[in-house]
Amino acid sequence: RFAQMNGMAADAGFTPENAKLAVNRWILTELTRAATEIIAAITSYRFNDAASAAYKFVWNQLCDWYLELLKPVFMGENEAEKAEAQAVLAHVLDETYRLLHPFMPFMTEELWTLTAGEGNPRSSLLCHAEWPQPSFADNNAADDINWLIDVVSGIRSVRSEMNVPPSAQAPLVAVGANDLTRERLARHDAAIKRLARVTDISSVAEAPANAAQIVAGEATLCLPLGSLIDLDAERARLAKEMAKIDAELARINGKLSNERFVANAKPEVVAAERERQAELASEAEKVNAALARLSAG
Repeated sequence: RFAQMNGMAADAGFTPENAKLAVNRWILTELTRAATEIIAAITSYRFNDAASAAYKFVWNQLCDWYLELLKPVFMGENEAEKAEAQAVLAHVLDETYRLLHPFMPFMTEELWTLTAGEGNPRSSLLCHAEWPQPSFADNNAADDINWLIDVVSGIRSVRSEMNVPPSAQAPLVAVGANDLTRERLARHDAAIKRLARVTDISSVAEAPANAAQIVAGEATLCLPLGSLIDLDAERARLAKEMAKIDAELARINGKLSNERFVANAKPEVVAAERERQAELASEAEKVNAALARLSAG
């Protein structure tokens, strides 16, 4: 729907090498990587790994990030960039339908027909189409956009962990950034501000007080939180949550360290307790990290 609303247009003469925008060269590179992984898994009969690779590409990269990063292009005034995005999106979706066809044949066959475009009928059913063999790769573009995704994801994660209101905006301060990171921060300024709820971006020598910190390569990105949350109240909330996690972990650890319980309980019960133990350990790690960020401030 998003592609059709924004004029997705298949181009018979399209070649990935002609794409100019970094975001398009990134998704074409990730398409090649995903196809390589899927093909390797299918040919070695690891169908679960093939499905997992397909899911990761479609959900995490294509839907979560590529479509989001294309919005400014489609809302902009540059018609050449719009046309390129429309052609790349059509190409990537077609290749995705092919890769997904072994796992969901009926849905992909329907989409193959629906997205052909008016006056451009498919030459064959999807089940008769050639299997995709994408080979395009631009590692520099991939590294650049993946850096942007990591930065935005890191900021969003910290905001969530620190209970920052979704509508609140904060500045982003880079400490120890090299020339490449500063150049990336400047080039992706608009995207970072829009996607991570950042007001302005700057580089300084030392981390500011009361700032959450995110490691991004050689740099530390700081998000000052003093004006956004009640730091003392947040420390108290996190400490209370940590106490609950510790108590629950102690209970489960006691069970699992009891040889009689492990020997006599049903295997699925023991497995459930171990799973819950792992979940709590992960939660404890996140809460401790949030407390450490507050203490560092």
